[in-house]
Amino acid sequence: MIRCIAIDDEPLALQQLAAYIKKTPFLELVAQCQSALEARQFLEQDTVDAIFCDINMPDLNGMDFVKSLQAPPLIVFTTAYSEYAVEGFKVNAVDYLLKPFGMQDFQRAANRLKERAQEVSSFRFQVSGSRIQGADDADTIFVKTDYRVVKVSISDIRYIEGMSEYLKIHVEGEAKPIVTLLSMKKMEEKLPENFMRIHRSYIVNLTKIQEINKNRIIMDVETYLPIGDMYKEAFQKYIDTKFLGRE
Repeated sequence: MIRCIAIDDEPLALQQLAAYIKKTPFLELVAQCQSALEARQFLEQDTVDAIFCDINMPDLNGMDFVKSLQAPPLIVFTTAYSEYAVEGFKVNAVDYLLKPFGMQDFQRAANRLKERAQEVSSFRFQVSGSRIQGADDADTIFVKTDYRVVKVSISDIRYIEGMSEYLKIHVEGEAKPIVTLLSMKKMEEKLPENFMRIHRSYIVNLTKIQEINKNRIIMDVETYLPIGDMYKEAFQKYIDTKFLGRE
């Protein structure tokens, strides 16, 4: 089953959308929201596989709402304005339903949604599982981000930044971090010994450190990571094992 929510500020349109979802065997409607703000509150407490979202809504429109999500699920936009179609696909929407739409149009979008969900599911790898076995895969993990499951070389990870329920994985050579829904604890369990927790919000690849300045780790000219009080002792012990200088 694909868990989904429906968002539309028009009560009748929301009622129709919900009815179509309920008639589709592989979809499970877990919430109906009359605004993007209401949907955001729901997503702070729960996760879904897909969102059917109207675009033209007050306060926060559907397009901006989806763009604001750090790791959005699969998206199907609904709107009465055809000019939004191109912009909708720019944010990697699965499909676009132009109002007024009937059950046949909805089923087309739902089937595309099902196909995309199956693609994601077939390649999904749970990072919280055991370490990947085999010499070729020993340095590899797979993480889910946006609509994709991506392969990450552990040795290329510079540092990991925690943000509530999400992580930003900063990878060497990549302009933007990989954002994934995962806890710091689970990531710690997955990483080898050359990674160390230095702060409640940071795990660092010790081999990527350029400099240590007081209570900060310098990764490059623009990146300074704080060392938390409860992690100072363990980090200092590591430095002592590598330090060359006068006793």
